[in-house]
Amino acid sequence: MPDVKSAARPRFTSFVMLAEMRTGSNFLEANLNCFDGITCHGEMFNPHFIGGQKSHEMFGFDLAAREKDPLGLLRAMRAQTPGLSGFRYFHDHDQRILPVVMDDPQCAKIILTRNPLESYVSWQIARETNQWRLTNIKNLKSARIRFDAGDFETHLQTSQEHQIHLLHLLQTSGQTAFYLDYEDIRDVDVLNGLAAWLGSEARIEAVDDRLKKQNPGPIAAKVTNPEEMEAALSQLDRFNLGRSPNFEPRRNAAVPSFLAAKTAPLLFLPVKGGPVEAVSAWLAAPWQGTRAADAGLIGDFGRKSLREWQEAHPGYRSFTVLRHPLLRAHQAFLTLIVSGRLNEHRNALIRAHDAPLPGKGRAFADIDQHRSAFLAFLRYAKLSLSAQTGLRVDPHWASQSAVLQGFGNLLFPDLLLREDDLARGLGFLAAGFGEAPAPVSIDPAPAAALDEIWTPELEEAARDAWARDYTAFGFAPWRG
Repeated sequence: MPDVKSAARPRFTSFVMLAEMRTGSNFLEANLNCFDGITCHGEMFNPHFIGGQKSHEMFGFDLAAREKDPLGLLRAMRAQTPGLSGFRYFHDHDQRILPVVMDDPQCAKIILTRNPLESYVSWQIARETNQWRLTNIKNLKSARIRFDAGDFETHLQTSQEHQIHLLHLLQTSGQTAFYLDYEDIRDVDVLNGLAAWLGSEARIEAVDDRLKKQNPGPIAAKVTNPEEMEAALSQLDRFNLGRSPNFEPRRNAAVPSFLAAKTAPLLFLPVKGGPVEAVSAWLAAPWQGTRAADAGLIGDFGRKSLREWQEAHPGYRSFTVLRHPLLRAHQAFLTLIVSGRLNEHRNALIRAHDAPLPGKGRAFADIDQHRSAFLAFLRYAKLSLSAQTGLRVDPHWASQSAVLQGFGNLLFPDLLLREDDLARGLGFLAAGFGEAPAPVSIDPAPAAALDEIWTPELEEAARDAWARDYTAFGFAPWRG
């Protein structure tokens, strides 16, 4: 056993080791337990056991009691353990515990990571051999596994998403964590540094090496298909080069804009800049044999009145309608910029982007002027969505992805309909309530106005500005 130089004097009241399977968490726990006054109790909130694989009771809690009161077990652990106590937490452990420990600045966060390929291969070998810990090298069980590219990509995505989530929780709560890699655990100076960070004065002079590395050697020697593994790994975008950075402000659900039919359990979540008037007129028609005098719309919702409407209409359906990004942008340009309704944005376009706009509300001199001014607006919209202008993003050109994410903070629409197939989409919605499809009237003027000025350059500028929408919703070019 490593020697201990001095007694512990904890700075935190507890700690949590945030790790995953096969990242070295057993090894780190063993070394933490070598420090006087520091105790790690294993996987306290693993769904299948408490602490260790053969343990189903700790601190007076069995599995059933823990399920009823997980915070009670956490309090009991802290109260009944002398010195600084903690446990190991993986992403699939009791989800009720993570926000509690992450919100507690007196709970130290230790984040342990490992090369995801190494942890994946080690995990697969452990599953194959059923050997999860090794203290005697004579008992080593070895195996070679087949590398599954799809399974590994899922493992990688899960790991990355969990780490991003942890980082966000730390950032928003103004905290920091002590980060270690698998290889760091064998560095006694790093372990002593961790103890110092935890507020302990105890030090060790050597690493606890009772646990043995189970799968030494190169990764290629541990799989049966190394060539296939190498080819699959070469296809992974390790540095996320294909990612479109998103600096667009998050949007809230615009509840006051929601519209419900008076005579049917239908709720329309409008996306500004879309065919809102046409859909509203369709929604306001009489439904289910009701009188025209009873038809119409319910609007001006608040969160309370919306909830009351939802509770009063069990089985209701909500929907929204997507519009092609280029058409939506052109309509916003005409109705808000050319008209002068958004005067600050209009002035910014003229002053900083040399947009050849006519006088407010006046017609363009010709198609070339119209096209040039619209191209300037598309480039300005990209800057606006990237938080590179001093003015807010107007909801009429906010990405439809961001608008739907805002809806999702409150409710998710049952259906996403497309303007170019709106009659069939609304017909499907009506048929769900036993109704014959009501006619819907789409004004052809906006599409005709865009057709008149369309060029590949405009299309490319729109795709550049609303790349997320083109990708997320599969929009084809306005002209194929």
